[in-house]
Amino acid sequence: MSSHTAASRYYVPQPSYWPMVGSAALLLLAIGAVLSMNKISYGGLVLLAGFVVLLVMLFGWFGRVIDESEGGQYNLQVDRSFRWSMGWFIFSEVMFFVAFFGALFYVRVLSVPELASASQELLWGGFSGHWPSAGPVAEAAKTEIHAVPAMGIPLLNTILLLSSGATLTWAHWGMLKNNRRQLNLGLFLTIALGLTFLGCQAYEYVEAYSHGLKLSTGVYGSTFFMLTGFHGFHVTLGATMLVVIWLRSLKGHFTPERHFAFEAVAWYWHFVDVVWLGLFIVIYML
Repeated sequence: MSSHTAASRYYVPQPSYWPMVGSAALLLLAIGAVLSMNKISYGGLVLLAGFVVLLVMLFGWFGRVIDESEGGQYNLQVDRSFRWSMGWFIFSEVMFFVAFFGALFYVRVLSVPELASASQELLWGGFSGHWPSAGPVAEAAKTEIHAVPAMGIPLLNTILLLSSGATLTWAHWGMLKNNRRQLNLGLFLTIALGLTFLGCQAYEYVEAYSHGLKLSTGVYGSTFFMLTGFHGFHVTLGATMLVVIWLRSLKGHFTPERHFAFEAVAWYWHFVDVVWLGLFIVIYML
């Protein structure tokens, strides 16, 4: 098919069984999670099967998309569709974190001060309402918790993520100039910085647990680990996508004119950077 025809036609993908495979994976994951939480002996096996099927689906489906893209089957209509899809996906992730930030705001600004107000004196007499708080019961039991300081690992992680955003932008410039060496080196540095961030966060969690701060340590522990933990999961996902893009780049994929897969991952990584800045300010500094 000529390039003119390929560019002007409306692309209709061939029927695919991969969505059904993905649905089966999600079903297995849900059943396995429920069985495991209820301590059913084979729950772990069902959960593991769900992860295996999910990985097969990801490799198969994305591999097919990559083959179609490299085979020149996609036109500008498909490119626009991909851009809209990635934009809405990132928007849904923004709303995900907005919900958690909203929960933290409600706890710190409304819930904890209300428990310490005069109207709650009969129920929670003597509750100070300071932050961080593990709640009135923990305070009555003289369980003290301390906020994780911003200086140290959190500040280092902020520098790491901001630097990774810079190296990714540098890699993008290399892409636009068709400088493959700059592109590949920039991607490698970005991945290395992201993995270092995850290593530092794991060390921070070990230290927090050793000092008594856990997910079960009242409302401060739950909000701290939910927000930073889910962000760490997103960094892991972003680093995985960057590895795929790096491997594709080493194989010679992408051109200065057509490289949306790279751009999509770059959008996601910069989103992760921005979320971390919000976390650093709200969780560690305030």
